[in-house]
Amino acid sequence: MAERKKRRYLHEVDLMRVIFIGGVLLNHTTTAFEARLVDTSHSQLILEATHLALHFTRMGFMFMTGLVLVLNYYNRDHHWLRFWKKRYLGSGIPYIAWNAIIMVVATLIASGGIDWSTYWPHLGNALRYGNEYYMYYIMVTFQLYLLFPLIVALFKKFPDNHPAIIGISAAIQMLLLIGIKYWLPHVDTSDWWYFFRSYGTNVLVYQFYFLAGGAVAIHYDTCVAWVERHHRLIGWLTAILAVGTVFLYFGDRDVLKLSRSGIFSVHQPYIFVYDVCMLAFVFWLGLQYAKVRQHGLPQWLDRLIRAFSTVSFGVYLTQSLPLFALGGILSLLKLPAWAILALLPIGYLFVFGGALAISWFCYRVPPFGVLIGRPQWHRLKGDHVYVKNNLKTRPTTETSLPTNRH
Repeated sequence: MAERKKRRYLHEVDLMRVIFIGGVLLNHTTTAFEARLVDTSHSQLILEATHLALHFTRMGFMFMTGLVLVLNYYNRDHHWLRFWKKRYLGSGIPYIAWNAIIMVVATLIASGGIDWSTYWPHLGNALRYGNEYYMYYIMVTFQLYLLFPLIVALFKKFPDNHPAIIGISAAIQMLLLIGIKYWLPHVDTSDWWYFFRSYGTNVLVYQFYFLAGGAVAIHYDTCVAWVERHHRLIGWLTAILAVGTVFLYFGDRDVLKLSRSGIFSVHQPYIFVYDVCMLAFVFWLGLQYAKVRQHGLPQWLDRLIRAFSTVSFGVYLTQSLPLFALGGILSLLKLPAWAILALLPIGYLFVFGGALAISWFCYRVPPFGVLIGRPQWHRLKGDHVYVKNNLKTRPTTETSLPTNRH
């Protein structure tokens, strides 16, 4: 009976998806611009020093995934084989397809042709490790799907100890990050298993965000009330910590003398604290959107946010294609560094618009919806009727950014 009960729709999640995917594209767009700027230029320094402030988006994805998965499955009868089939097919088909498509495009750009004898091993490696075209997140969610029944069991086994679970998780997260930043760079990891050596694709490194999202889903109304009461404090802390990321950059570079990858790593204790505050603040923004839309939000704006939210997974998957195009355009420009920097907003709109256009095409034109986790076929009604109804109906809460259906 619990499975038949209609779940409430969280409109705030729509805006959160848009903010997080928008932040990801801004992060990757600024990286493309920074790569085209002259070393030691003031313009490059501006982009580098402010780059860490954008590093909340990855953790936002993890939080959102935990929230929506638990929201939709915590009180259901648990048929885990059915869950795994749906999750792995829904995410796996787009994962395989876009790795293959983007790799073809990248290979053609690089060499003008494709040597299939090297293409297939290259593709196999990318699919195995999720280490190309920003696909690491989907590899992490594959691991999460496998462990998700254990997360549900943990929360249900200790129903009165959820704060303690989150507290222990936060302590473990902080210890992991301290080890990653200050200990791991001095250790020879060449013989380690890949998912420990390349910890960015290891689900355990993100465990706090998944568990925190799950806890919020279980105690949703209580968490909403807490965020509403403390939103001013959350906002000020977030702003102060965002500015502090600039000082973190100079401290990592000039005091600790970290490598470039270490300087820009999301896996730092300070970034953990900043991310938690930022996620709470974005959550509050989402709540304000949910309120405003009940009191006269312009219909065009509401539709725009809903549209972005609906195809957010597709935007995430396809972002590499407009980023390739942007990189090619920037390489042709012979402009001073300050002029290149001034073009950043245009470049961002180009990347966002390109990824959105590809994703929206897939969403509207059967059978390409399967490439973004939005298949347009239905066993009983057929393609035409399903697409017609799907476009008229709000998407359910089972879609979370940037994964497909949760």
